[in-house]
Amino acid sequence: MSFENQTDFARQVADLNKYGQALNRCESVEEVVSMTLEAMSLLFEAADNTFVEVRNDDLQVVHSTNPALSVGEAPTSVARRAYESRTTEVASGADARVAADTETTAALAVPATIVDEVTAVLVMRSTSRSEFDDAVVRPMEILASHAATAISNIRSRERLERARQDLETKKEMIELYDRLLRHDLGNDLQVITGFSEVLADKTDGETAAYADRINEAAHSSADLIQRVGNLVSTLEEEEEPEPRDVAPILERTVSEAETGYDELTVEFDKAAFEETVYAGDLLGSVFTNILTNAVVHNDGEITVRTSVETSVDDVVVCFADNGAGIDPSIRDELFEMGEKGPDSSGSGFGLGFVRALTESYGGDVTVTESDAGGAEFRVRLQRA
Repeated sequence: MSFENQTDFARQVADLNKYGQALNRCESVEEVVSMTLEAMSLLFEAADNTFVEVRNDDLQVVHSTNPALSVGEAPTSVARRAYESRTTEVASGADARVAADTETTAALAVPATIVDEVTAVLVMRSTSRSEFDDAVVRPMEILASHAATAISNIRSRERLERARQDLETKKEMIELYDRLLRHDLGNDLQVITGFSEVLADKTDGETAAYADRINEAAHSSADLIQRVGNLVSTLEEEEEPEPRDVAPILERTVSEAETGYDELTVEFDKAAFEETVYAGDLLGSVFTNILTNAVVHNDGEITVRTSVETSVDDVVVCFADNGAGIDPSIRDELFEMGEKGPDSSGSGFGLGFVRALTESYGGDVTVTESDAGGAEFRVRLQRA
């Protein structure tokens, strides 16, 4: 008899929904594990249950009622098969056992999957069944889906909280540097500027020329301090990340960039970017800086192809151009504040600004070589 045709179908669905709601209220993965094992025990009257967590393609037993399995060790083959195939796996006889001397007759391994990514594997073993039929498999798959959703939400909240804490720490450091630059170094530059002007007025020839160069350098440094101060003020005013729709922000950015630069063509399909991420009001500035970077650091017409990649937790917005590319030797330093390429006439703060913002949103930005031989910037943001 199929799961849907059972006489107690409605009761089981109601029980599963109650557990699903309870799992979504869990504050930690440990709570999810405990509640899931409780549901397996009560709903299916199973005494041998194991919860296998998946992190960075590493499978570990995090809790099991089977005394032969210890926390932290690798799971058995049936759990690994379920993880690799991303489908429910069954085993019987020796293949179902944890140890050769146990009386296990059947095992069921169900992957807890969300958006094709396995976050955990639920394993149930029996000493009385020869196999697990649809009446157990289907509701177990529903329970696994609830567990996967709960774990994914918790991990997203944890990453966002870490990003917020990192943002506060960075803001404190930025404020400190800003005060030092504006006050201490700013005062010194005023002294340098004043004395260089006096020196230029009282001398002539080569000495006066040197004094003028000192004065120009001091003014340039003061201007740089002012621009850094403006950047700091912008970052300080940025609100905590909240859900933002990518498509309209990127659409507006692309339109403004193409209007501002006749030599720029952006390949953009709004429908492909119907994603929601955690970000602030300046997400558009992140995209603008990357598009502008493609134009100002390449000669002639430039085409930027936009695309998006998604996973359970992240959305990656990609900008691939057909320009001259970026030397691999400077890619690691490219996002440092004040760093710039050897042929750049800019301040070196544009891409530093991009990284500071994306990291404050809990994401990051990287650059690789595009398929067209140019540069590809990849902005990773947390899915909301």
